[in-house]
Formats: sequence, C-alpha cells, structure tokens
Amino acid sequence: MGKGLFNFTRRALPGIFALALAGLLPAGQAQAAWPEKPIRLVLPFGAGGVADVTSRIMADKLTEKLGQRVVIENMPGPGGINAARAVTSAAPDGYTMGLVTNGTAISVAAFKALPFDPVKDFEMVSTLGLFDLVFAVNAASEYKTLGDFIKAAKANPGKLNIGTIAVGGTQNLGAELFKSMADLNVVIVPYKNSPEIVVALLRNDVQMLVEFPPAIQGQVNDGKLKVLASSSPKRAAGSSVPTVDEAGVKGYEVESWNGVFAPKGTPKEAIDKMNKAMHEVLALPDVKANFAKVGVTAQASTPDELMKRLTADIKKWNAVIDKAGIERK
Repeated sequence: MGKGLFNFTRRALPGIFALALAGLLPAGQAQAAWPEKPIRLVLPFGAGGVADVTSRIMADKLTEKLGQRVVIENMPGPGGINAARAVTSAAPDGYTMGLVTNGTAISVAAFKALPFDPVKDFEMVSTLGLFDLVFAVNAASEYKTLGDFIKAAKANPGKLNIGTIAVGGTQNLGAELFKSMADLNVVIVPYKNSPEIVVALLRNDVQMLVEFPPAIQGQVNDGKLKVLASSSPKRAAGSSVPTVDEAGVKGYEVESWNGVFAPKGTPKEAIDKMNKAMHEVLALPDVKANFAKVGVTAQASTPDELMKRLTADIKKWNAVIDKAGIERK
C-alpha cells in the first residue's frame, strides 16, 4: 500500500465507522428531535363548538411550547369516522394527531362496525379536558330539586318528558342512563339542536332537559332556566349544584371528555414530548380560566389513563344502548 493511500485510509476510517454505526441505529435515533415541522391536530367536529374552542386554546400554547405550529383541522362527520381515518391512515411520525372523545366510545357502542378500532389503532397521548351534563328545568317549574322531578315521575308514570338532542348522543344516552338507574317511566324526546330543546322546555312540552352547560348558560344567566343537578362524579368546589348521585340516583355519573391520540406506532419520543407539553399547558392559569368559560375543566393525563377511560366508556355505553333498545347503525 502506498504511503498516500495509507494516510487517506487512516483519515477516512473514523468517518466510515461513524456512517456504519448510524446505519445500525434505529431510525428514530438517527433523525432530528421531534418536532421539526408543524403538527396537525384533526378534530371530528366543526368550528366554534366547545371541542374546537378548547383545542385552539391549547394549540396556541403548544405552538409556543414546542416551537412548531400546532394546526387545527376540522373534519366533522358521523361517528367521527372521517377524522379518525385521516389520523390512522397518516404516517405514524408524530406530525398527525387527532381528538378522541367520549363520543368515540359511544360510536364504538352505537355502530355495528367501524372502519377503525380505537383500542387497537390509537396511540393515546393525554386527556385535554373534562365536562359534565346538566339537568335543568324551566325556572317557573314546580320541580325545585331533581328529587322533586323523580318523585313526580314515579307518581305519574309515562307522563313526564325529558328533552335531549338526537338519539345516540352523549346527552341522549345520559338521559337514558338516568331513566334506567332511577327506574323511571318517562319519555325521552329527541330534538335537532339545543335551542329547540330550550323552546320546548319553556313551553312545557318537556319538563326537564339534559344538556352540556354552554348550550343553556345564556338562559340560566337570564333566569329562564334552573339547573337541578350535574352528571359529575363529584360536586365542583364552591358549587351549589348537587350531583345526580347526591340527588338520589346513587352511582350515576356521566363525565364527557376530550383527549389527544396519534396513529399506532408513533415514536415514544413524540408521545412523551406531547404529553409533557400538554401537562404544562393545561396547568396554566389562563388556560384553565378560558376552558372554564365554556364549562370545561382543563386536565391532562397519562396515555394509560386515557385508554382506561375510553375502554370503560365503551363498556358503559354498550350496556345503555342495549337496555334502551337503540338500534345500532
């Protein structure tokens, strides 16, 4: 070997070994640290709703925290199918994530078959927020407590009506669960939207409604409606509104929730970093305050806690749908 070739080889060997070593490392270790480009967060709802508002508040803070834009993409559709497909069919690289909700659990229970299985196909990241249903009556109603309504319903079987939005929604199934657990013979009347239910309640077409707080907050503030109880597992600090459990239906609770998931196989680094960032963002006082304005409690979780919440809700709503005799789609 010539002296020049020997010197070249000696100088080049370290670089050759480094390249060879890089080739042996897992792909995630050879790449730049996540995130290095914008992140899509796909929502199964349209713009302007509670999920959209809270997701955008969080996304703005995550953008500051992660140094890359978190972009909200609204993709509404029946059962959240369009949004879930968009996420599960994306590359599992941490740059496409989606919103998983209690509605996802209801879809699993309410549809005969879905083109995805959230338990198998979703990589959970963290919860985003929790919110409850409220049971409300006309402010002029004779029912001053939920106990009054239950007593009247038992004394007049089949005569009282409860208004909710469309069959199969959280509000509707929450009312069905209440009817079942309280052992009541009442009629649950579905309406197209929240304003229609409020009008029906004010006209006494229904004697109580079950809804999310933001949908009726204006009428409550104006003194037209009175909230009798919430579906929360425990009473909010400083609140005068009892839970349904406290009002006499022991064990009743319906806690709605939103969370973030990624496609199965997303690198652990991306999941861990997003989880950590969500914990930090959702603990900020201004985020908590802005969530509270739309009736949501900002709350992060571990991926395992979110998966346990999803699987428990699938089991719960399967049982409610079976008992109510609701036909699966």
